[in-house]
Amino acid sequence: MNLDEIIKSARAEKEADILLTNARIVDVFSGEIVDSNIAIAGGYIVGFGSYPAKRTVDMENRFVSPGFIDAHVHIESSMTCITEFARAIIPFGTTTVFADPHEIANVLGVDGINYMLESSKNQPMNIYFTLSSCVPATDMETSGARLDADDLSPFMGNDRIAALAEMMNYPGVIHNDPEVLRKIELAKAHGKPVDGHAPGLTGKDLYAYIAAGISSDHECTTAKEAKEKLNAGMHIMIREGTAAKNLLSLIPIVNEKSSSRIMWCTDDRHPHDILEEGHIDSMVRRAIHAGIDPVIAIQMATINPANYFGISDIGAIGPGRRADLVVFSDLHSPCIEEVYCGGILVAQEEKMSLEIKKPEPVAFQPSMNVGNIGNKEIDFSIPAQAKFLRVIDIVPDQVITNQSVVEVAVSDNKVVSDITRDILKIAVVERHTGSGNIGKGFVRGFGLKKGALSSSVAHDSHNIIVVGTNDEDMKAAVEALIKMGGGLAASCDSKICATLPLPVAGLMSQEPVYAVKEKLDKLLEVAQDFGTTLNDPFMTLSFLALPVIPELKITDKGLVDVKQFCIVPLFAD
Repeated sequence: MNLDEIIKSARAEKEADILLTNARIVDVFSGEIVDSNIAIAGGYIVGFGSYPAKRTVDMENRFVSPGFIDAHVHIESSMTCITEFARAIIPFGTTTVFADPHEIANVLGVDGINYMLESSKNQPMNIYFTLSSCVPATDMETSGARLDADDLSPFMGNDRIAALAEMMNYPGVIHNDPEVLRKIELAKAHGKPVDGHAPGLTGKDLYAYIAAGISSDHECTTAKEAKEKLNAGMHIMIREGTAAKNLLSLIPIVNEKSSSRIMWCTDDRHPHDILEEGHIDSMVRRAIHAGIDPVIAIQMATINPANYFGISDIGAIGPGRRADLVVFSDLHSPCIEEVYCGGILVAQEEKMSLEIKKPEPVAFQPSMNVGNIGNKEIDFSIPAQAKFLRVIDIVPDQVITNQSVVEVAVSDNKVVSDITRDILKIAVVERHTGSGNIGKGFVRGFGLKKGALSSSVAHDSHNIIVVGTNDEDMKAAVEALIKMGGGLAASCDSKICATLPLPVAGLMSQEPVYAVKEKLDKLLEVAQDFGTTLNDPFMTLSFLALPVIPELKITDKGLVDVKQFCIVPLFAD
């Protein structure tokens, strides 16, 4: 429908397509609940009140809110391709996402971004992208690609590129790295915001980061940290993912004066959390139950991210806005009953409408390159060289870690896992260039008493990461991943106990999310049988290779002390 027809429909000179009657509208502009009818034409809202319409639908005095928006998400973390991701979250009321294709970009580079853009066409929801700024995040790992400002520039004119994605390389910003600054200037030149990623950054370094043009942050873990960033002018994205759950800790910063600069995001959420908890709707409910005014919680899920990204036709119920709507009966515990996107009923009772067809899948390229399976390069042994070594200490339900120095456990002059102290061997095997790089270390907090767990989902470069109680099981788990083109695996006694193939860049499956969940649930069941004390050991494992989040991490090049921002030796004095 063109602008002329929309104006005529708004003036009631032309029939609307649909009139939603007896609606209790959540007005995110005024913060009020308004009883009225909603007229929709050509997928857009054209007016309120009495209108001639081809079809009338009675809302039966239920609440109608703008569709929910996820301000920052990595679709790859759902372990499903875009089509299946969309079909998983739409029934929960999410009608728009701002996705950072950072994971697939680190594997496939420009081809990965193009794959995501092409795959997101003709979906029954709005999928915008933020352009991955840190590929790779650091030089302390081997990634599958390297994207500089010249590589990103051709994408900036695309209407579905809404921002420069999370600037994880905050040392590069505050120390004036020329290439980092070029990317920021590129976004500024196109009038697009720059998302931030600066866990724990404070004081003058924080001010320098913001002064460079960074607009937001989703890495706050305490109210104090969020308040400092909010006071300095940042927009705050409160995250509730699978590994990092920050909502309850950050609720104290939300009030009537601050809320317009705060929004919700999931960042990284595994299939079981999506299917069992929901999506942005779960955050809205949790916030309301924690004492936040329902309309404020909904504003944070709708108009706030729309305003932040400068997308003027989403995020509210008003003339000229897309008819992206969610319907529910209880304002104080909104459970989504119906979802409209572009004026089309796309989901009811947490199920997609049968009329909504799936777009054809987009072809993808293989992404595992580690040489011959079983060659001598896949060797996890560590000769004993000193009495003490550094250990990564897991912080449950967070992506940050601590570190400590412990006495080594030795067998046959080699350092081995010590399950009595919950100190397990961990390794990262490079999978992009066939270099044979293997970073080796130790980690505390998994609780495994036997076996090994492996994954080709290992933020951010997504090399193969494996943790285990012995070298034989670790090798078996890694070889299984190579054979299936990427994914997750669990092994014990050199036998494979469970797998989840993720052939799309070693990150995603083309199966429906419930099928992925079933295989992931089996893996989690096996991991629990191995003795893990973590709710989701694979999500935890995936973040242990991320060398931009404190404190101690591991890549294919070795242990990374994130605070010092350098590779450090495994053995300590």
